[in-house]
Amino acid sequence: MTKLVLATRKSPLALAQTEMVAAHLRAALGVETELLKIVTTGDRQTEWSLEKRGGKGLFTSELEAALQRGDADVAVHSTKDLPGDMPAGLAIGGYMPRADTRDVLVLHAGVKTPKTLATGSPRRRLQVARLFPAVEFTEIRGNVDTRLKKIGELHVADGTILAAAGMKRLGISAWPGVEFTPLNFDQMVPAVGQGAIAIQCRAGDAGKFAAVFDGATARTVTLERAFQTALGGGCHTAFAAHATADRLYLFHENTGGRSLPLTAADFATPEQTAARVLRELGLR
Repeated sequence: MTKLVLATRKSPLALAQTEMVAAHLRAALGVETELLKIVTTGDRQTEWSLEKRGGKGLFTSELEAALQRGDADVAVHSTKDLPGDMPAGLAIGGYMPRADTRDVLVLHAGVKTPKTLATGSPRRRLQVARLFPAVEFTEIRGNVDTRLKKIGELHVADGTILAAAGMKRLGISAWPGVEFTPLNFDQMVPAVGQGAIAIQCRAGDAGKFAAVFDGATARTVTLERAFQTALGGGCHTAFAAHATADRLYLFHENTGGRSLPLTAADFATPEQTAARVLRELGLR
């Protein structure tokens, strides 16, 4: 293995994340790297409602097809874009160390209580409605900078919600005309895998990457994804699961928010843990 081809979306955030992975692989394995830049269905259909079209897979399936054809050796994803079910023959090789997992409330400068908030995520809508009960929602698409311009310069809505990790990886700590407020886990439970970069590969190659990536991130994300798989969670369901070293935060449209302690045994058997907790909450 002297060269690895990394499949990636063409968005600025995807490219920034893939460059991070490429640099890590070069340092850890002494290989050369090449980026295979792919435009996904979700990238092409900028007017689609991800909620109505079933957004899961829209940003990943073309990258996975490149792996299956052998055009790429690994595919780099924002973990929260990955559906719970993995295509046959593919596996997660590992995760980069997780960045800030919080969501950030982005408000037009001077707005304290937004009347309109732009987000296509049912998870974000139901949780932010608890903070601002009178708020009305609209959808927003585009790269991070496009969304920030729409709130700050164009004021198409009073606010939106963005992932802290994505903004940090793009080097964005401030933006003209907007104000950032990170939301704690009691205010907004992050999406499954939020803040984590997933490296996907063919199942037969997974062992090559086992020791290369971050074990602590794999531990928490694997548990979160067990909940996602158990529920069949996609873009239609307002659901979130976020694990820290010793605590699980859950949000579901039928139960609201929950916070539960986690033990080493819970992490050791993620599928059983997810089944038990969902059963206790009446979701199975």
